[in-house]
Amino acid sequence: MIDLEIRHVTTYRYRRPVELWPHRLLLRPRESRELRLTSWNLETTPPASLTWAHDVFGNAVATATFAEPSNILVIDSLARVGLDVAAWPVFPIAASAVRFPFRYDDGEWVDLGSLSMPQHADPGERLRTWVQAFVRGASTDTLALLKDIGAGVSAWISYQSRDVEGTQTPIETLDRGWGSCRDFAVLFAEAVRTLGFGARIVSGYLHDPSRSAVGSFGGGSTHAWAEVYVPGAGWITFDPTNRSIGGANLIPVAVVRDIRQAVPVAGSFHGVPDDLLGMSVGVSVTG
Repeated sequence: MIDLEIRHVTTYRYRRPVELWPHRLLLRPRESRELRLTSWNLETTPPASLTWAHDVFGNAVATATFAEPSNILVIDSLARVGLDVAAWPVFPIAASAVRFPFRYDDGEWVDLGSLSMPQHADPGERLRTWVQAFVRGASTDTLALLKDIGAGVSAWISYQSRDVEGTQTPIETLDRGWGSCRDFAVLFAEAVRTLGFGARIVSGYLHDPSRSAVGSFGGGSTHAWAEVYVPGAGWITFDPTNRSIGGANLIPVAVVRDIRQAVPVAGSFHGVPDDLLGMSVGVSVTG
């Protein structure tokens, strides 16, 4: 197990004191068998009252309500976690799913629901044609296929950091030939959904002490990847940005159907657009 400290600071600056409306905060690391949250603290300037809920995916969501106007908003999250994930995991895939194509049982189909359905239009079936090229014959090894698609995303698409909000559609990413980690994750998830797999997108943090991973700034950063449900093994982690499988260096915060559901900080203020001078985000992941 490795012990990590994650600092995530979001700062908004305004031209004058503005009335801050409620903000939705998705910042608390998602606990699991592999991730133990030892402590977590959230501070805001100005002070806020917090109410908590779990969303439909089981993510911990806080709503921050502010009592006074301010010309600055700082949301400072500090988490300490223990991460215990095998560097080279072995996935006990059920015999019925070792070869693709396979069929989820009826209960799995119902429970996966929209996670197995593409979320973006595919005009001319361009995405379907692209991903079908990775299928090697009438029957192919399931895990090898998923690994090939993950590697194929980063082979076709060049990584480019992008600070602006929003995510490209899979077709936009294929057309442009570049994207950020969230674009890679969306393209991968949509590609495997097109083949009938259940997939979800994960947002969180990348721990990179060697500073060699794509998408990392310093020793760590925010990151996005995907998980695919395979009977027997359950949810298998794929990071197409780094052509990796398994979550040895990944700290999840939220799992979602659509990347737009995973925004870490979302809210608004009462004023005019020119009141917002700027926004900055600082993230550090240290051991």
